[in-house]
Amino acid sequence: MTPRRRLDRAERRKELLQAGAELFAAKPYAEVAMEDVAERAGISRAALYQYFPGKRDLFAAIYRQAADRLVAEVRFDPETPVEELVSAGLDAHIDYFAANRNTAIAANQVLAGDPVIQAIINEECAAQGRGLLEATGLTGHPTAPAVVMGWLVFVRSLCVEWITTDAFSRESLRDTCVGALRGALAALEPTPDAREPE
Repeated sequence: MTPRRRLDRAERRKELLQAGAELFAAKPYAEVAMEDVAERAGISRAALYQYFPGKRDLFAAIYRQAADRLVAEVRFDPETPVEELVSAGLDAHIDYFAANRNTAIAANQVLAGDPVIQAIINEECAAQGRGLLEATGLTGHPTAPAVVMGWLVFVRSLCVEWITTDAFSRESLRDTCVGALRGALAALEPTPDAREPE
């Protein structure tokens, strides 16, 4: 175990999240042990459990941090063309899935039935959905919220398929997602403020 450094509680927690994020990205969920995280962070296993009662709790904190970061990165500026906004958001998500393959598989497959993990995913989708609805001018449209949420679920599902099978290219993934949204929005009854992807 590496020598322990003196850190305040917030700094120590941040360090533990970083150590855990690196391990969950590098290994399948089942192969990550709390002992490994503690060793990587240079603390005892008992000290680690003072911050996180179990592996699922640590993973949930890591995944929430990642979800919050993705939401913050994707800014829906109403002055920017919709397709440009969508493409930027997709790139951020695809980059995350590519760099954190094992983490994404754990959240979307291994822990798919876990209510805490599912709540994090749902909250992220809801935030992205609100931003997209505002950017397209479809906030008050009766069916647009369901369409946008369905599209976000589709994107997540396709991203998981991409990282688990490698059956299609990143470019195909991106183009398929953009095309699906374009088609879905075009099928909606128009509203005065609606902005379709160009």
